[in-house]
Amino acid sequence: QKHYPADAHVTYAGKAFFCKAVAEWIHRQGLWADCTGEGEIRMALMGGLRRESIVAHGVNKSSDDLLAALQHAGTVVADNLTELRKISALRQANPGGTLPDIWLRLLPGVAVATHHVHTQTGQHGSKFGMTPEELVEAVRFCRQQDLPVSGLHFHQGSNFRDPAPLVSAIRLAVELTSEIALGNQWHLCPGGGWSVAYHESELPQPDMDAYVRVISQTITRSCKDSGLPLPYLHIEPGRSLIARAGVALYRVGTVKRRPEGTWILVDGGMADNPRHALYGSRYSCLPVTHPEREPNEPVSIAGPFCESGDVLIEGLPLPRLDEADLLAIPASGAYQLSMSSNYNGARRPAVVWIARGRARLVIRRETFADLSDRDLSLS
Repeated sequence: QKHYPADAHVTYAGKAFFCKAVAEWIHRQGLWADCTGEGEIRMALMGGLRRESIVAHGVNKSSDDLLAALQHAGTVVADNLTELRKISALRQANPGGTLPDIWLRLLPGVAVATHHVHTQTGQHGSKFGMTPEELVEAVRFCRQQDLPVSGLHFHQGSNFRDPAPLVSAIRLAVELTSEIALGNQWHLCPGGGWSVAYHESELPQPDMDAYVRVISQTITRSCKDSGLPLPYLHIEPGRSLIARAGVALYRVGTVKRRPEGTWILVDGGMADNPRHALYGSRYSCLPVTHPEREPNEPVSIAGPFCESGDVLIEGLPLPRLDEADLLAIPASGAYQLSMSSNYNGARRPAVVWIARGRARLVIRRETFADLSDRDLSLS
């Protein structure tokens, strides 16, 4: 807020990590929640978030997702014209009630620099959002159907540390707003995705202040040049808020020391953290006991699952580790458990919330009963 001379708000990106306790924390902090689909919307409601604090996202929302958004969200970010047609049809089938504000997702045609193409979302050819031409058509449809369009949204990628590509995307969004005339009270959200350091090679931590300053200054200059009033600015941090709040603990089960290198096999892996397998994310770690020991061997850390890609860390110098030792992997709060699975019958781990000297269990460990209760017999 210190960099932006108009109203602004922070919306936590639930996809980074979401549960009832996180939703409660968001509510207490006065933040909004970015919810992708009905499941995250329901979680937000469980945590006490009010309608006006829920923003419904998603690239291919189902009818159930849209119905939940119309009933419980204050804002819907529409990704495409098909979705807008579904919203119009649902409103006609269920008249009455308050219709959420609608923002349109722009495909700006330029991505931010990330370490892997799978974490880029704003480039030409991406599955996300609408081209400028499609967006103009969407505005026309909304006005024909009396749908309340009040803002633009875009997102260029995840885990980036150079905000420069945001400049051209913001300018494009402001130019489009001038063309489609959203009015004097309009909203602009340039997404989130700001990075954190996961590995020593990524230090120092990216400067959040610089990121916000580039966004604020570019919007202010662009609106002045276009003769537009400043929008209500929304930023959607997820990773940069939650990643460093999480530490993953693993127990060493097997150590394989070989001439070509050492494997440390632990009791978790791609089922609870698929990020390395998906797009080569790098992590660091340290032993829980006597972490100050000097590293004396490079090791690779892998899990128990039946995939060669079940690796968490490769080639990291560590002190000598033995069976039953505990390892701690910092910066584990984002995009790990939210992308976890039951591969090989794995049960998702517990989550403990530690604050002000108190530890509370906020997600219990999954049990075999959790796996079996959902399954139905053939007979």
